Amino acid sequence: MPEVYATRRERLRERCTAGGSAAALVTRPANVRYLAGAAPFGAVLLLGGEDMLLCAGPPSGEATEGRPDEALEVRVLPRAGGDPAVAAAGLAADQGAESLAVEEHHLTVTRHRALGSVAPRLRLADLGGAVEQLRVIKDEEEISALRIGAEIADQALGELLESILVGRTERHLALELERRLVDHGADGPAFATSVGTGPNSGRRGHRPTDRRVEEGDFLSVCLGATYRGYRCEIGRTFVIGTSPADWQIELYDLVFAAQRAGREALAPGAAYRDVDRAARQVLDSGGHTEGLPPLTGHGVGLEIDEDPQLAPAAMGKLDACVPVTVEPGVHLPGRGGVRIDDTLVVRPEADGGPELLTITTKELLAL
Repeated sequence: MPEVYATRRERLRERCTAGGSAAALVTRPANVRYLAGAAPFGAVLLLGGEDMLLCAGPPSGEATEGRPDEALEVRVLPRAGGDPAVAAAGLAADQGAESLAVEEHHLTVTRHRALGSVAPRLRLADLGGAVEQLRVIKDEEEISALRIGAEIADQALGELLESILVGRTERHLALELERRLVDHGADGPAFATSVGTGPNSGRRGHRPTDRRVEEGDFLSVCLGATYRGYRCEIGRTFVIGTSPADWQIELYDLVFAAQRAGREALAPGAAYRDVDRAARQVLDSGGHTEGLPPLTGHGVGLEIDEDPQLAPAAMGKLDACVPVTVEPGVHLPGRGGVRIDDTLVVRPEADGGPELLTITTKELLAL
């Protein structure tokens, strides 16, 4: 798909030209990969008279870093320890550029000063989040990678549920899930897998501990797979034992209703905060207003937490072909909680509405 990368770079070039810069320096790894097809460690992308991927060392060709666009010149610095960003600024100056747009939100102050020192006559402008904005709407090839990643995550989770869980630690279960992801073809986990049992269940971003699974526990799991650089997410909550307690059924039904309301609110043109409100109102109606997660969901792609943010104060509206998570949850301190998390793609009603990528059952299973 070399033409895809060329088209993406041209769209960015048009933005830069409109902003008064003929050249741009992209340093954020996910942005480099989006525009160049690969992001070897430390590599940067220079857009100018001649587009170029500058690397500190030869690209490894591993799936985790991608494969560079064949139409793009790849230049490896002649000596170890050099900074590709500084070298790129020097090249831009040599090519006659008067202004260079840089990702100030990614550069350190020290690195920004180094760019200015190597090319003192080069005016450094702020590229801002221009590349991140281009990345929000995915093409069908990107969505296909997310879909495969979701299938891998579903498969890994499904296999775990068929095993004996009582007596095993959160940490052990998390490590097993991550191994299964790789076994089924993932580049690796999309983020650190979260497994919470008993009083730890339902906590967003919980780091697994040595607590062992016990009968009667809620067990909440959140994992994701990376496939061809694209990251998806799934979260489910189960009960260990044969008969959930009444409070567990009540809490689960409430979070499930909130998650369904959030999913049903996904549509092109829907305001980000309205999607959040749809889910949050259900939880509010159940008496859970304190300690809720700061957002209901977020975009996914080359990073696991991208724009848009589905949060109470978020500004903006959804477009078609934007993949997002919907992940409401409630945690009761000392007791545990429920979190249900899906990755979906926003689609118009004429195309069937939001496309659910993560399909593991959301029924309250007793394991």
